[in-house]
Amino acid sequence: MYEPARYPQHAVPQTRAAGEHAAFFRQVYAFMALGLTVTGATAMLVASSEAARQIILGNRIVFYGLLLGELAMVWAFSSMVNRISKVTAGAMFFAYALMNGLTLSVIFLAYTGESIASTFFITAGAFGALSAYGYATKRDLTGVGSFAMMGLFGLIIASVVNIFLQSTMLYWLTTFVGVIVFTALAAYDTQKIKQLDVGGEAGDKGAIFGALILYLDFINLFLFMLRLLGRRK
Repeated sequence: MYEPARYPQHAVPQTRAAGEHAAFFRQVYAFMALGLTVTGATAMLVASSEAARQIILGNRIVFYGLLLGELAMVWAFSSMVNRISKVTAGAMFFAYALMNGLTLSVIFLAYTGESIASTFFITAGAFGALSAYGYATKRDLTGVGSFAMMGLFGLIIASVVNIFLQSTMLYWLTTFVGVIVFTALAAYDTQKIKQLDVGGEAGDKGAIFGALILYLDFINLFLFMLRLLGRRK
């Protein structure tokens, strides 16, 4: 996972009224929730279908092709969000959520359904609290965000290296670091999203882009929490 998204160039200093920001964030969370629903439903459908599992999980070319496609889609969305319509932005977001569901179906084969469900609700509670803190705090979280981004890139490098080393110690180290990194990003990104323009079509696209950022934070935090709390089959 780990797809870091860049904030669009139309991000502006916060000048809107509190009520307008509240309405804007309701849009952000609504899109995020719908994206998570699409991902979860897709993952369960693939995991329950023998034919789909063979096509997606039984073929390395298809599976890794989907992973690369997800990375490309996040990069494209981040680069094009200022130039595309809100309808296109929404279509790209939900297409990404669906693609992510195809690859995340593997967790239903590795972990029990009960542990996936319990970890999801634990993650949702923690993420909600962190995001609420990021929204409400007056403290500037830029330093926290910079630290988390450095940790994220280190995490990516360590994870790639461990594909070849297969080190148990490095696996658990990246797990704990991943939880810390995405815990920090949940609060930082929420505060950063408050700076996106909340008016007109730019605001609608900002809500979709903000939903993508928080969606990525949630999914990654959930996957690292699943490593800690999940019960393998």
